[in-house]
Amino acid sequence: MNKDTVIKQDLFNEIKSLIEQARSDVAASVNAQLTLLYWQIGKRVRDEILKGERAEYGEQIVVSLARQLEQEYGRGFSHKNLRHMLRFAEVFPDEAIVSALRRQLSWTHFRILIYLDDPLKRDFYAEMCRLERWSTRTLQARLDSMLFERTALSKKPDELIGHEITALRDKDWLTPDLLLKDPYILDFLGLKDRYLEKDLEDAILREIENFLLELGAGFTFVARQKRLQIDNDDYYIDLLFYNRKLKRLVAIDLKLGEFHPEYKGQMELYLRWLTKYEHEADETPPLGIILCTGKKHEQIELLELDQSGIHVAEYLTVLPPREILQAKLHKAIEIARNRLITEASE
Repeated sequence: MNKDTVIKQDLFNEIKSLIEQARSDVAASVNAQLTLLYWQIGKRVRDEILKGERAEYGEQIVVSLARQLEQEYGRGFSHKNLRHMLRFAEVFPDEAIVSALRRQLSWTHFRILIYLDDPLKRDFYAEMCRLERWSTRTLQARLDSMLFERTALSKKPDELIGHEITALRDKDWLTPDLLLKDPYILDFLGLKDRYLEKDLEDAILREIENFLLELGAGFTFVARQKRLQIDNDDYYIDLLFYNRKLKRLVAIDLKLGEFHPEYKGQMELYLRWLTKYEHEADETPPLGIILCTGKKHEQIELLELDQSGIHVAEYLTVLPPREILQAKLHKAIEIARNRLITEASE
């Protein structure tokens, strides 16, 4: 291949890249405009319906309008889709929020989100979609795995949840409560009933991309079996990560069995060593995650692990049926919130 051919190929590749980027930008712009249009249609129809005193009046308007719009503009304005637009305007009443979200979220994203009944849950998924740029497939997978119910945030009072989601929306301010989960779903590791701690660690590194997705936004892998030399003894952190959003190191300790109180002291040692030798001036203090197969709630409460920057979470190598996972998570949320109410009343 001569020099002219190479230059022509490079030129072609560059022009091709420009064309494809322009097409992508146009598609994104069209999607954003359509999403806002659907919201505006939903709001206008909703305002008209609210003028009526009878429920039949609203249904008559929707049916009649849908028939006319579909004849003029096609199936995108069918009765069913007009109902989606109405719901969109109902559950996202603030145009400024819709305008901000439409830059990253497609109409398909919104069609999934608008039928979540819990407003806090809906706002959480919308903002995490925006922040992490989830595809619709990823959004559905996060819903199926009950991500919101697995976050530390879901255990907080509704008022605090609202404050944190507002901070995320207005300032892109991500807190540990939004990222930390319990349990972590590690069904992608493909582990059988019996395995060693090293098998678990090896499987995580083989599936590091999926593991990072489960950890959440901003995590990057730093080291495996990070060696700490203290006096004449060697200690090893199973997995060390850094989170760009939180600006902190995150040490992960893997345990095969249930949590034991002595694990706290071990993790505290790791975190203090990291603070002394690895911590940068512009970073927040290191965070520790102890992953185990089970834990006792009162034990965790008495150890006051949050004050030490330690999060204890279970991990599941097999995703249980949704009903079982839902019952488990709702019980954990109830226990946590009852504890907060008891603490507040004392």
